[in-house]
Order: sequence, then structure tokens, then C-alpha cells
Amino acid sequence: MVRLQISLELAYEVTAPGSDFIFAFHAAQTRHQRIVEERLNVSQPVHRTLTLDPASGNRVMRLQAMPGTLRLAYDATIDVAHHIALPEQIGEVPVAQLPAHVLPFLMPSRYCESDRLGRFAISEFGTLWQGYGRVQAIRDWVQRHVTFASNTTDGNTSAVDTLTERVGVCRDFAHLMIALCRALSIPARFTTGFDFGADPALGPPDFHAYVEVWLGGRWYLFDPSGTAIPMGLVRLATGRDAADVAFATIFGTVQSQAPVIRLGAETDPARHMEWPRHRPEALSTDAGGLDEVLRPA
Repeated sequence: MVRLQISLELAYEVTAPGSDFIFAFHAAQTRHQRIVEERLNVSQPVHRTLTLDPASGNRVMRLQAMPGTLRLAYDATIDVAHHIALPEQIGEVPVAQLPAHVLPFLMPSRYCESDRLGRFAISEFGTLWQGYGRVQAIRDWVQRHVTFASNTTDGNTSAVDTLTERVGVCRDFAHLMIALCRALSIPARFTTGFDFGADPALGPPDFHAYVEVWLGGRWYLFDPSGTAIPMGLVRLATGRDAADVAFATIFGTVQSQAPVIRLGAETDPARHMEWPRHRPEALSTDAGGLDEVLRPA
């Protein structure tokens, strides 16, 4: 098990007459990812609602901010006890046997145009064994052929753009890997978290995008950018692509400051808590089948 600490600060200057916000930065809670404690402070005395999607575990908060400064501080301690499996024992699931809730993650989406990548995906990966190893090969290909560089893409960059330009940030790596998986009839979804373990040379801690792929009856973790340690990833939200899971969606005119994020881990051998590390096994925070989502205490 790993115990992770998250500290997030967001700040906005809201222009009259005010703005509506939809936030998706609360940690999800599943059978393998448990919220030990969390707290949220909001600088303005405004009403806010927090809703839970029982299928995905996404927790979405809404509020209507008044003109002026809006500051939010979210702190959480999270225990992650991964499901761990041997990669060579995990196969792909035939389309006919996929659960209904997985089917949307087979389809093309705004940033993952899998319908345009079928010929390329088959030529590169079509002859590989149909299991975890093929998905790992896709992940490795994306990491090898795309260069990580900040400020090289924008909110319009898609998987096809990334395949062409061969440069991007974590969300671009994730979109390309997802599109290639879907082109081979492998369900894949976009997942948000934080970049625990990232090289400090890349900048301060930040939100992170990675991939979960449906194999052997559950969602397994893959980090195609290679910037984070998968064992240290905390699932925030999942969707078809980045359009579904922005950490902040704003309706109105605001000026935003860069998020301030602090990440830590606690080790205690007596309680079987270890520091996140790279592992050769397959990791999942999904319970298998339809996500078993829990409400935080």
C-alpha cells in the first residue's frame, strides 16, 4: 500500500457579474483507492455542491463565484492498495464480451480520432499478442516517438496532430495512446491525477494525464509520457478524453493563477506502507467489473 498526501491551491480573479465553476479535482474513492481524510477551504462564502458519478467515481463540485478573489485549498490523504497482476496473464477482452459501461471507450472522441488511425495501428501492432504486452508496446512506442516539451501544444491538439508533430505534454501522449488502443478495438480512457515522481527539471508538481486500459476485466494503469511513477498516481476523474475531465471548467471572465501543488508520501513498514516505485507488474485501482465506487466518509 502507498499513502499519498495532496495539497492543491487554486486562485482566480473573478470579473463582474461573477462566474460559474465546475471543478473535478477531488480524489476518487474506490475499493483500491481510499480517502483517509480530506478538507476543502473556499475563500468566498458561496454555496457549493459536490456530486458523485456512481459508475466512474468522478466527483464534481459546482459553485457560483462572486466578483473578486476566489481561492480554493484542497488537502487529502489517500491510501492506494493496488490490484497487482502478472502482465503475461492478462489478455484482451473480445468486443462481444465487453460490459456495456466499457463500450463508450471503444469509440472515437473529440481528441482521440481512432477511426483515422486504424491502418497505422494495425501495421505497427496488429501482429502482436493480444494482451497486456500489446498495450505496453503501444505505450512504449508513444513514449519513444513523442518528445515531451512544455508549451508546444494547445487545447485544440488531437491524437492525429501529436502523431504528426511528435511533440506534446502528458495529455497529448495520453490522447495518442488511447486513440491507438481504440483503433485496435481495445477500450481505453483518459484519467487525471498528479505527476508524483516527475523529474523536478520539468517544473513544479502539476496535474497529470495518464491512461487506463480495459484488459482482463478491469482498468489497468499506463503512463505513456513516462513522467510520473504509476504506483504514485491518484485517480481524480476519468473520461473519453480531456474534454470530459478538466480540473476546472469556467463560465465567465476570470484571470487564473497557476495551480500550486504539493505531493508527498508516507512510509511505514509496520503498516505495510511503501514509497511509490516503478514496478514490472500490472497495476489497477479498479475493483473489476463495474467500478465499485465508495462515498468518502
